[in-house]
Amino acid sequence: MYELHIANKNYSSWSLRPWLLMKALNIPFAETTHQFQGNNNADIFQHFSPTGRVPVLYDGAMAIWDSLAIAEYLAEIHAGVWPEEYQARAWARCAAAEMHAGFTRLRTMCPMNCGIRVKLTALPPELNADLARLDALWQQGLTQFGGPFLAGPDFSAADAFYAPVVFRVQSYGLPLSAAAQRWCQTMLALPAMEEWYRQALAEEWRDESHEEEAAQYGDIVADLRTPQ
Repeated sequence: MYELHIANKNYSSWSLRPWLLMKALNIPFAETTHQFQGNNNADIFQHFSPTGRVPVLYDGAMAIWDSLAIAEYLAEIHAGVWPEEYQARAWARCAAAEMHAGFTRLRTMCPMNCGIRVKLTALPPELNADLARLDALWQQGLTQFGGPFLAGPDFSAADAFYAPVVFRVQSYGLPLSAAAQRWCQTMLALPAMEEWYRQALAEEWRDESHEEEAAQYGDIVADLRTPQ
């Protein structure tokens, strides 16, 4: 059986991607969760991760690190990771790669923190540009391939790669079009997303650096997590 190493569900956007992909596609795996420890993560995680980062998937003795590499590895073995139709599959890969490498302002100003609600003090042009691109990309996929998922009727890795943005939209009240908001609601209704969210709220561990990042650009107006 696969073993997937992840970090705290409340914070770890990179961990969510392969976890959700495998859960939604009913790919069995064992899960090992590691707590973020401020600036010491790399030193702590190196005993299981070649890069000192999460996620890492083990298939026996074989380690696959990086969320996109994990998706491609699983696609070699399991159906459904990418759409069957070749143009939808190409679009889904482009979209996943863009998320993997881009949207830096969104990542910086709205780090994933599932259990809080934040009122941003401002929406600077760089963040608005990221949101506009997200909205256009999602609408393109939904329109071109018919929805309800980004690349067609079935969930795929494209949806998994944007799943952390769904929690960001929820936590920070980010403005998006009606079509984009509907896709977010479709994602939030997935049993695997509901499971991740429940477990994120139940975590009692707090990492100071992640908490400070979430409060840097706005005011925390609600905290729905289990108290420490």
